[in-house]
Amino acid sequence: MAESILIRHEASAKGTERTLAILEYLGRFRKGKSSSEIARALSLPVNSVGRITETMHKRGWLYRREDDRRYVLTNRVADLTRPQINDKSLVVSSWDSLKQLRDITGETAQLLVMVEGKAMVLEQCESDQAIKVSGRIGLRVPCYSCAPGKSILSSLPPDELETYLNDVTLKKFTSTTLATRSQLSDDLQKIRKRGYGLDLAEGMEGIHCVSAVILDDYHYPVAAITVIAPSFRLKRDRFEEIGKACVQSAQKIREELFK
Repeated sequence: MAESILIRHEASAKGTERTLAILEYLGRFRKGKSSSEIARALSLPVNSVGRITETMHKRGWLYRREDDRRYVLTNRVADLTRPQINDKSLVVSSWDSLKQLRDITGETAQLLVMVEGKAMVLEQCESDQAIKVSGRIGLRVPCYSCAPGKSILSSLPPDELETYLNDVTLKKFTSTTLATRSQLSDDLQKIRKRGYGLDLAEGMEGIHCVSAVILDDYHYPVAAITVIAPSFRLKRDRFEEIGKACVQSAQKIREELFK
């Protein structure tokens, strides 16, 4: 009897490991993978992968594309971890403001939070422009190389900001990346003075961002809202206009969260 229980436990643990491995693997491929591709990449039995992916599909964790039968992760994981502020969904409370910001600027508007030292995309309202910039939900980028991340950093308590600066390794992604502590600190001070953050192609060539932080009742940064667009369209002469729009949107979200 004891031996039977042990065997079942080991089989269950193996199944759990395989399920997690499949989730982690599919998270790297936006267009998904077929059961055979997953099995080959993870060196797992095709039959086992087929059973696991079918179960995950039925329970809503995976979506199976009709054209090529590839499995794609759904937003189920993100839904379980979406931040709640004051018993309200941050995403739901931000959606109207995101849409309005997109309509006002004509560019993609995004909502991001800080997770493990990086800025993570929680939601976005994409531009209707033929040439636009967008990122997948869950995408994480270094805080120091993007406008929303810097907006959040600029409002952190001094001790938390010091910890971040001591722990982060500043790397240069483009010629304009703020890759030294003094450069970053100077820029954070500018953000505090003008009220909005800027990203002059600091994370990726050809992309500009303008952002504003969303604060809670204790003036702690809970998220940031940003406008992201190709640099040939989002030029310096629009920074102040869009910066003010971001600040207004951030304030509306704050009011919605804490009313």
